[in-house]
Amino acid sequence: MIGYFLKKLGYGILTLFGVVTVVFFLFTILPGDPARMMLGQNENPEQLAVIKKKYGFDKPVSTQYLYYLNDLSPLSFHSNSNQDYTYLSKDKYQAFHLFTVGNTQVVFKWPYLRESFQKNGKTVTSVIGETLPNTVVLAIAAILIAILIGIFLGIVSAMFKDGWLDKSIQIISTLGMSVPSFFSAIIFAWLFGFLWHQTTGLNMTGSLYEVDDFGEGISMQLKNLILPAIVLGIRPLAVITQLMRNSLLEVMGQDYIRTAKAKGLGVFTVIRKHALKNAMNPVITAISGWFASMLAGAVFVEYIFGWNGLGKEIVDALNTLDLPIIMGAVLVIAMVFILINIVVDILYGWLDPKIRTQVS
Repeated sequence: MIGYFLKKLGYGILTLFGVVTVVFFLFTILPGDPARMMLGQNENPEQLAVIKKKYGFDKPVSTQYLYYLNDLSPLSFHSNSNQDYTYLSKDKYQAFHLFTVGNTQVVFKWPYLRESFQKNGKTVTSVIGETLPNTVVLAIAAILIAILIGIFLGIVSAMFKDGWLDKSIQIISTLGMSVPSFFSAIIFAWLFGFLWHQTTGLNMTGSLYEVDDFGEGISMQLKNLILPAIVLGIRPLAVITQLMRNSLLEVMGQDYIRTAKAKGLGVFTVIRKHALKNAMNPVITAISGWFASMLAGAVFVEYIFGWNGLGKEIVDALNTLDLPIIMGAVLVIAMVFILINIVVDILYGWLDPKIRTQVS
């Protein structure tokens, strides 16, 4: 089991390294000078030279790439000279010193995602730390809605196979899978947040925490979570409904289910005690994948509803060309994908030894 875990961890690290490389070179070859983006209208030759030296933009691309890897790596190398980019500055790195070789210090530290171009030197880590929890709350609420309603609709659809109720659920779930999230967000915001606002009491836009009219107090507004969570949960809900229905129908055709029915057990009892557990395997797989993808898929939903999450922050950063925030957010989302996939693979390997044998 340890070998299986190490192999999966190795694959995850290689995948993350590939994502880091693609992200760096993708945004490095974009037109425009990062130093000019940071200075904006205050640009002058002296300040431009200082900024380029401070952030290593005056170096070749290959050197900048090594600097970027050094910033992200927990085990990193830093110069003792404050004239070098890799100088161990306390305002940049919170590091644990390991040993020194000549003019180079080897330290263990948290990954450094650099500073925002547009937020007065605010670190990308702090920006993500402020917005990612809101996105996680939204993703959890959306996946819970999808799980509860999707499993229920899937069971109902399987119980009334080929009936009008089954066909209605199939049509609705197919529609839910085909409609883009940003379109659903616009429709829901307009209908429930604007047109029927007096009845629903919901707003078109709003985040989890809002400042009062006097700008003094911050209060939690759970009602603002309802619409974006429903919209974000529509597509996984549709997928879970279809998977639950098909899996349950397959399980219901097994011999042990027919034996349970022959003993006189009712349909609800057979499903609850015998069929449901075995029918959940593909649903669990879908849930794990969808939860990770929601962190990336929440971009347009958050922006339309004004939800102060990582997705909205990415769109704002794209509008202002704040490259460090874009790069940092992409890396965080990729890391979440990789970690969830590793955890799911390990769980499958632990539950089914045959999977470990096939992989090894």
